Amino acid sequence: MNSTILHVDMDAFFAAVEQRDHPEFRGKPVIVGSDPKGGKGRGIVATCSYEARKFGVHSAQPISQAWRCCPQGIYVRPGMEKYARASERIMSILLEFTDMVEQVSIDEAFLDVTGSRRLLGSGVEIARKIKARIVEDQRLTASVGVAANKFVAKVASDLQKPDGLVVVDPGKEEEFLAPLPIGRLWGVGAKTEALLARLGLRCIGDVARFDHAELVRRFGKGGAHLWQLARGVDDRKVSPEEGFKSIGHETTFERDTDDRQLLHDTMLELAEKVSQRLRANMARGRTVTVKFREADFSTCTRRVTLPRPADTTEKIFPVAWKLLQPLMREGKLVRLIGVYASNLLTGEEAGQLSLFDQPPENDRRLAQALDRITHRFGDGAVTRAALISPKRKA
Repeated sequence: MNSTILHVDMDAFFAAVEQRDHPEFRGKPVIVGSDPKGGKGRGIVATCSYEARKFGVHSAQPISQAWRCCPQGIYVRPGMEKYARASERIMSILLEFTDMVEQVSIDEAFLDVTGSRRLLGSGVEIARKIKARIVEDQRLTASVGVAANKFVAKVASDLQKPDGLVVVDPGKEEEFLAPLPIGRLWGVGAKTEALLARLGLRCIGDVARFDHAELVRRFGKGGAHLWQLARGVDDRKVSPEEGFKSIGHETTFERDTDDRQLLHDTMLELAEKVSQRLRANMARGRTVTVKFREADFSTCTRRVTLPRPADTTEKIFPVAWKLLQPLMREGKLVRLIGVYASNLLTGEEAGQLSLFDQPPENDRRLAQALDRITHRFGDGAVTRAALISPKRKA
């Protein structure tokens, strides 16, 4: 029996949530990211609505460039706690259809619905039901790819956005992939794409027809992997234990700074956001990483593994601040800092205490109480006094 794999990918997720919650934004170009400051802002676009993409705006684009492309756009700062709550609900919907759900980011997941077909219908029928449930429950749209393996399902989900549904029948994988650009192969970035182009390989079908031994000679194991993918072969299983690998936040300062208090308060704010998202996703992080970028764009990271996994600011911030301090050199200006939690425990595993652990800490009880307030009254209903300082970056 062929497997049936779905890739569910929310459409312009952050921007769609903003348009859902602000009816006046609907049908208009919405850009989620840093403040553009009239074209002089720093930072990048987190995501944008499809209306904004028509003007040339795209994710990871410098916000100043987005402004030049679309000065009439609606620019919104990210509300990650709100997005995390929507994500949590969407993942719960997916679990109504199968327990084989592998969440790979805040807005996408793989599902193995092979075992659900007898009860719920074919892969395409299940996909339609999932899309309808998400619209009904969250008033958001998702694009879904249906195939016999993860790679082909992932490619399929991206072809008819927004609100797309693309089905690739078993045995049709190579035919489906052949005309697509080579950049859609996993692992092919700009450099690899240029190398393959020198060999005359510009679409996926070219790779599938190319001599296997020659690809291996030129690219090693990576060449063998590309050849397999180009033929639509991918034997990786949907693994609920995998989940997404990290949760993090970073910020680019409006002006390069050496203000130690500003760095402290910004790191506290970032740790707070990471902690809130960890709890919203029923996760705890065992590793804390800080990212540090100076004015000349030189970038470094530092990380440490915690003695116990954490999901509160009280546990994450002191570690992050300690990692950051040695990186702040006299006379050097800072452009960006970030904090990430990785090596995650999720679901029931995150809530389990070992035989020798103490009962739940006071900081977790307080954090959960604050989460309930935020859930009831909205983002910004309660915040730390330290984050109300006029020196804090807006």
